[in-house]
Amino acid sequence: QVQLVESGGGLVQAGGSLRLSCTASGRTFSTYGMAWFRQPPGKEREFVATWRSGSASYTDSVKGRFTISRNNAKNTVYLQMNSLKPEDTAAYYCAARSGPGDYSSRLSYDYWGQGTQVTVSS
Repeated sequence: QVQLVESGGGLVQAGGSLRLSCTASGRTFSTYGMAWFRQPPGKEREFVATWRSGSASYTDSVKGRFTISRNNAKNTVYLQMNSLKPEDTAAYYCAARSGPGDYSSRLSYDYWGQGTQVTVSS
């Protein structure tokens, strides 16, 4: 069992930055593929970024603005968000997967955090 706890959300003006953190319980953190998803108001949860096999992948709308990273010694994955836009407003969720599958699909993930709200004002 893995428990994920996100932090770092908040209210920021357009063009600003935030860094989200997700800390996992357990001693096998390094074996999990980690990702960030987000759910805008009234919309479905969508893939944002993942760190797998030593490299990062991003959805097109955040490329060049967001950076995912992980620190296995601290059981933590981060999402640095720069040049934020109002359309980035959403609840952001950390997720962990233990097996293969489509890294951009919610169905591939076994564990989820409770979410942290990011609101970008124009």
